Amino acid sequence: MVFLRSLLPLLALAPAASSAFAPSPAFRASSSATVLSASPSASDELCDSPAALDRRSALSRAASLALGLPLAASALSVPSPANAADLKTVVVAGATGQTGRRILERLAGTPGLSVVGGVRNVDKASKALGESSTVVRGAMVQKVGSVDTAGVDLRRLDVVSDSVDAIAETLRGADALVIAVGFVPGNPLKMTQAAHEVDNVGTIRLIDAAKAAGVSKIVLVSSILTDGRAWGQADSPGFVITNAFGKVLDEKIVAERYLRSAGIDYTIVRPGGLKAKPPTGELKISGENTLNSGEISRDLVADVCVASLTDAKASNKVLEIIEDEGVPPKVFNGLNM
Repeated sequence: MVFLRSLLPLLALAPAASSAFAPSPAFRASSSATVLSASPSASDELCDSPAALDRRSALSRAASLALGLPLAASALSVPSPANAADLKTVVVAGATGQTGRRILERLAGTPGLSVVGGVRNVDKASKALGESSTVVRGAMVQKVGSVDTAGVDLRRLDVVSDSVDAIAETLRGADALVIAVGFVPGNPLKMTQAAHEVDNVGTIRLIDAAKAAGVSKIVLVSSILTDGRAWGQADSPGFVITNAFGKVLDEKIVAERYLRSAGIDYTIVRPGGLKAKPPTGELKISGENTLNSGEISRDLVADVCVASLTDAKASNKVLEIIEDEGVPPKVFNGLNM
């Protein structure tokens, strides 16, 4: 057990919990400084009224001063996804997971953008998203913040048991899909099956449904070292330890390759080990198959996913991301790559 506990940070490489798959609401830009994202329930900041903008500006300035960051790096300088005329509806699959709910929080409440949440149980998901609590998922104890779901259209969606046609109906009318699903390590006798069903078959089912529904953009949350075998990392500690849990990296790469051949504009976001705390280092964005270690705040992962929906630099790209712990964090200001 002591050995397993020591591996828990590496288990965080898996994205959102497979226990819920929820899309989310309107496209709020990453307007909150990532250092403030620890309180994703601040729904009064989601409205783009002058008062809300003033509040956000003040909060960003306060955070910058507290961290010694330049005030010029205001969160308000982030281009709003709502400015992308073609983006009207976004679905977030996995929105009750720790990363997915952060994506949901950033998208929720933006005027002109609709967000649909696909979840296995609408009532349970609505309650879970509306509460801030400590939950046990598999072998991990996680703290989660509440999310204002007033503008979120939650619908049933199960990537394991639903058919492609059923999922396509949930996605119908969506312009973009963020896939933040992933199996949660639990029963060691069922991990291989769970990883295969969620990170491989279930994700491919989502991609097929997106094609059938006419979705034009997919952002997939994956993991560094997913393609580790291709660049000589199969024996590296990170690959060996992470892949020991259900061969999850081998399952993820199948879905990644399927997405890249699907004919839909995509961005594959490969974060390092995921941590729940706000960033302590500067965001580092690297190319495909270049990072074999490192950690990153889920707040930054959510920021990158949201920005990737409309940033042309992320089109048909694989982005590997970690925090550079040697450089102080900055307010997120788009994809500097």
